[in-house]
Amino acid sequence: MTESIQAQPKQSIGVALIAPGGYAPDEQALARGILALQRQGCVVYDYYDPAAKYQRFGGTDAARVGQIYEAIDNPQVQIVLALRGSYGMSRLLPLLDMRRLAASKKIFVGHSDVTALHLALLAQTGAPSLAGPMLCSDFGAAELSEFTMWHFWQCVRQPDQVLQFAAANNPDVRVSGTLWGGNLAMLTHLLGTPYLPQIEDGILFLEDIGEHPYRIERMMLQLQYAGILGRQQAVVLGDFSEYRLAPHDNGYDFDAMLAFLRAHVSVPVLTGLPFGHIRDKVTLPVGVQAELRSESNGFQLSFQHPLTLIS
Repeated sequence: MTESIQAQPKQSIGVALIAPGGYAPDEQALARGILALQRQGCVVYDYYDPAAKYQRFGGTDAARVGQIYEAIDNPQVQIVLALRGSYGMSRLLPLLDMRRLAASKKIFVGHSDVTALHLALLAQTGAPSLAGPMLCSDFGAAELSEFTMWHFWQCVRQPDQVLQFAAANNPDVRVSGTLWGGNLAMLTHLLGTPYLPQIEDGILFLEDIGEHPYRIERMMLQLQYAGILGRQQAVVLGDFSEYRLAPHDNGYDFDAMLAFLRAHVSVPVLTGLPFGHIRDKVTLPVGVQAELRSESNGFQLSFQHPLTLIS
């Protein structure tokens, strides 16, 4: 095991596993993920029962709500980690007491479908959470990403973070505001609901998977027409991959879509954020103040957050 992956907590951390969306399709990945957490100094409390999966979900809606409440009611748990994304968190939002979740002071971690929980918590309570790795795809990977593991624990350890990324062809930007966002489809899905935070002068980060560039453009225009983008200081795009172009796209690809967006939306759009459905990803706090500085050869994102366990 490499030095960076061994950069473990100095004290045991209780990690609760929940399946708010899909069930684990690969039980070997589930086992690997639990073992990886244990090797990284965690005590794992597994509230997911593979035998109780329901349809495409990690249990009935009531059972998945029960997993979340069991996790937050356990005084030994500090981190509540999602098993995976897929779909299902949306069904739970009306069933959850967000204030009870926020009052638990647990750190909720995940991305993709878990974006719905991050945004609902922020909208209804102002509580931050962490957009970061999940059990099956990250901790349970056949080969752990040293970068993902390192940055997750670094983020949990250190309240002050300064992230530097190489990127070309981005606009010059120097702004500060609330860092928020996550999965583009989930954020668009929450438009017009009480689960979407009303962020003014924010720094909005976005990612998605399997969405054709025209669908990305369509969702971005929906956010523009709804007035969301116009209230932001900047939009930072993470990974958008695993889509398939067709012959009739006729040259319309991600770069063409990006050029159109930059010409038609009312906010600077940056690319190059290593976040999303990728192996090497950063962990980002949702709902904290951040500063973004972008120049021709890259950009810097800095923030301070309260979601730390170790001084």
